[in-house]
Amino acid sequence: MSDSPVLSHQPLGFPWQTIDPFLFCVHHDDAYPEGNAAMGPQASLAGRNLGQDFARKDGWSMYHGQTIPGFPAHPHRGFETVTIVRQGFIDHSDSLGATARFGAGDVQWLTAGKGIVHCEMFPLRRQDAANPAELFQIWLNLPAKNKMAEPHFTMLWDEQIQSLQVADAQGRTSTVRVVAGKFAAREGSAFGLPPPPVSWASQADSDVAIWTLHMEAGARLTLPPAAQSATRRQLYFFRGHTLNIAGRSVEVQTVTEVRARQTIELVNGDAACELLVLQGRPIGEPVAQYGPFVMNTQAEVAQAFTDYRRTEFGGWPWPASDPVHPRDQGRFARHADGHIEEAQDRSAT
Repeated sequence: MSDSPVLSHQPLGFPWQTIDPFLFCVHHDDAYPEGNAAMGPQASLAGRNLGQDFARKDGWSMYHGQTIPGFPAHPHRGFETVTIVRQGFIDHSDSLGATARFGAGDVQWLTAGKGIVHCEMFPLRRQDAANPAELFQIWLNLPAKNKMAEPHFTMLWDEQIQSLQVADAQGRTSTVRVVAGKFAAREGSAFGLPPPPVSWASQADSDVAIWTLHMEAGARLTLPPAAQSATRRQLYFFRGHTLNIAGRSVEVQTVTEVRARQTIELVNGDAACELLVLQGRPIGEPVAQYGPFVMNTQAEVAQAFTDYRRTEFGGWPWPASDPVHPRDQGRFARHADGHIEEAQDRSAT
């Protein structure tokens, strides 16, 4: 049996391959043009399969949007979404009556629990310049005991998320941004903000971590070992040229699983690179999934469809399936209980 720190290595698919406790990961990276008066693309939509456009024609997609790119109202049950917005903005509205605009580094952590309907639209706010949008959406499973928890979302605002800069012996720098978990190095430690209360990540021994890494050309970075012996860790190398992971040279657009309990040295090649790291102790329960519902048995999935048809998970309180906020609205969140968070004002860039 090999004792190599590298357990597996393969090209990235769509969506990206994940392992328990994660269910799904997708990287949306769209070079949207200038926006029009409706905050849709100032470009012809001819030739696009509107409502189902994932073709990346001209470097961007409309997804399920008809006028504005994004994902109009759709249901979820039994898991969580973690949405990390690196560029651009998302307008969120849901069946609880909550709504938000977030982006430019913000993260939304949504517990679907027993059922929620939400929309995620990408308003193109700038009319005088391009509107690039880049985000990760990660699906994190819930254990059986929490699959029917009350829905809830938490905003992790960019200004609150901790990063750690780590310099190697040659002074080349890597930056680690900690969305969840902890990253420790000789320069110090960075900690993720608290996840929602019933999340698997909120369990003390779940060892869930979500990090993004940016490494300068030629930089070296050592990943600390995970805390739990059962933890699994995957490294998604999505931008750059080449990278050496624990002695193995890998190409960009690949995913590598490593032994989480070992320290792993990364040595970057001749161009700056970026990685997403997902780790966690597996939940270890059966997974039954059909579309937007993730339960433990097929009977529970069937019940989710029945419940949704009967209740629409509380109904849709908005006048359209794809509502967006005014162009000049800043970053904010209004929760179901009426509580409002106002983030630091920024321009549409």
